[in-house]
Amino acid sequence: MTATPPDVIRCAYAELVVTDLAASRAFYVDVLGLVVTHEDSSALYLRAFEEYLHHSLVLREGPQPALGVLAYRVRTPADLELAEAYYRRLGCPVSRRTAGATRGIGEAVRVLDPLGFPVEFFHEAEHVERFTQRYDVHGAGALSRLDHFNLDTPDVPAARKYYEGLGFRVSEDIQDDEGTVYAAWMFRKPTVHDVALTGGDGPRLHHIAFASHERHQILHICDHLGALRKSGMIERGPGRHGVSNAFYLYLRDPDGHRIELYTHDYYTGDPDNPVITWDVHDNQRRDWWGNPVVPSWYTDASLVLDLDGRVQPVVERAEPREADVTVGADGFSHTGGAEYKLGEQV
Repeated sequence: MTATPPDVIRCAYAELVVTDLAASRAFYVDVLGLVVTHEDSSALYLRAFEEYLHHSLVLREGPQPALGVLAYRVRTPADLELAEAYYRRLGCPVSRRTAGATRGIGEAVRVLDPLGFPVEFFHEAEHVERFTQRYDVHGAGALSRLDHFNLDTPDVPAARKYYEGLGFRVSEDIQDDEGTVYAAWMFRKPTVHDVALTGGDGPRLHHIAFASHERHQILHICDHLGALRKSGMIERGPGRHGVSNAFYLYLRDPDGHRIELYTHDYYTGDPDNPVITWDVHDNQRRDWWGNPVVPSWYTDASLVLDLDGRVQPVVERAEPREADVTVGADGFSHTGGAEYKLGEQV
């Protein structure tokens, strides 16, 4: 008999371990404009302008940059019992956490999931002021909410099957003619994704993403970094994705954690929402304009911790890697129809 999974509403918060809290504050608060809910000598609790739960990002100071936990909100307190039973049946390490074990969060269940990621499920959380109409404190680059997580995992079909068991649905994926799956985008809230699964060495965190309402807010953050002479923090973009159709920017924080700024994807809430499959050789899948994808975007990612705070070992991907198959030996990449585009991209 299979256990009933918890009813996941959406991705809710992430905790990152950072090595210099002051440097991280300068990036996440002074540049990205996130709201400080609480801070002390060891941690920062941050949220975006439309969020009313206590936080959507925790920055905790530690000796080595890593992902501490990914958290999903569940629909009812009873879903915590379901989560515990579900993961115990899967044979995963499970920890029950009392209310307040993480500031602002009620009772929770933490697990080391079958993919090797530390994941928390919670329902209750402290409510704080929602800054939706606090235009007096919005900066020109105002971010509205946490949007998604992106995870590096060696076996995307196995990861997809696991998340489908939790009730997630696929919006888009990347495959080749041989049936190799390179990535999949999966959702619970009615957007393109709450979690993306990227084929690579893992478990590693590829990025977390915050949404804005407008493209100009993302462009302002580029200008802000330029004015600070910190344009090196811009890893990739701005641009528009083929997958998701969203306008994007990828940044690297002072510890190398990758943050995406993201806007203008689409509604996926109908029960017959179609899955869009992209050819791995289509040069517009990652950038609709066909711009290069920098190699670091495929190779770099954050290590993750287990439930005891130890760094998880990384398993190499055995199947072909997206970066290795996209560009042919002649340096050309397919863009659709009879057109080809010359470039350095992977």
